[in-house]
Amino acid sequence: MVEDKNQQRTSLDQLGEFGLIDHLTQNFKIVQTSNLKGIGDDAAVLDFKDKKVVVSTDLLIEGVHFDLAYMPLKHLGYKAVVVNLSDICAMNAKPTQITVSVAVSNRFPLEAMEELFEGITLAANHYKVDVIGGDTTSSQKGLIISITAIGEADEAELTYRNGAGETDLLVVTGDVGSAYMGLKVLEREKQVFLVNPNSQPDLDLYAYLVERQLKPEARTDVRTLFHALELKPTSMIDISDGLSSEIIHLCKSSKVGCNLYEDKLPIDPQLISVCEEFNIDSTTVAINGGEDYELLFTIKMEDFDKIKANPHFTIIGHMTQESEGVHLITRANTKIELRARGWDALEEEV
Repeated sequence: MVEDKNQQRTSLDQLGEFGLIDHLTQNFKIVQTSNLKGIGDDAAVLDFKDKKVVVSTDLLIEGVHFDLAYMPLKHLGYKAVVVNLSDICAMNAKPTQITVSVAVSNRFPLEAMEELFEGITLAANHYKVDVIGGDTTSSQKGLIISITAIGEADEAELTYRNGAGETDLLVVTGDVGSAYMGLKVLEREKQVFLVNPNSQPDLDLYAYLVERQLKPEARTDVRTLFHALELKPTSMIDISDGLSSEIIHLCKSSKVGCNLYEDKLPIDPQLISVCEEFNIDSTTVAINGGEDYELLFTIKMEDFDKIKANPHFTIIGHMTQESEGVHLITRANTKIELRARGWDALEEEV
């Protein structure tokens, strides 16, 4: 949080737009065979042969999607890539390329852009995706990042939101709610810092939650797991806006209802203890907190044996007739209607 006042600052004007692009893209490596032409021409050229192509775009705006008071630029670059790759994973496709566009104000020196692109490069190398183009321009205020992700899949592999059946099981990867509590911890430390700029945050007790917020990972491994298990989900979505919102998206698209069971929610022990510290209900955080970037999917009942006891997956409910609606079944066995509330709901409740 403490800014180094003595760090070197090189104005972006010294390089110009084309010099900046050359400088920031020099470390990008090409690894995908589908990439025929990348950065350096008017457009990229891709050849996916008999594969289907999947495309998704996300926009990240300073002050809306991230706060540079506690989000390091390197982490931001990494996360910007991950949130887009997660959408490709949600289609049961393999991410292959990205384009990166950045609008930046004159308060950001070259060194800041280098840090941002270091994170983007790290993510591209980690997930083996090629950076094949993009744009840079000036911004009147703050930092704006737009990334488009491209992926490939066989037509038979592709999974949409609208395939869930009335008796399908609802399954989630990993745990939920941790990223939101990581944000709450960071926001609290920011307020402490504003009151006392000499204070140094001690985040050791919150390391897992903070990492889930600052450096999430895209679940590219799940597609490989599906292949190994010979499993094809009937519907799938990634958890960016919160578990309840995503369940409702699946139900609307598939024209089914759902029963979600409170006692089945995968919640990390660190999340439970921090919720007690903040006096927040952990179930509320688990179902409404966003930015987990886990995958939520449905499978046919007969595929239960393929995933039971698998540490990567948790069955958290089942689909029902559309007329039955979408409900949370509490530990007390009462039914509460789920609403697509997202993060705003948490601010109302806590």
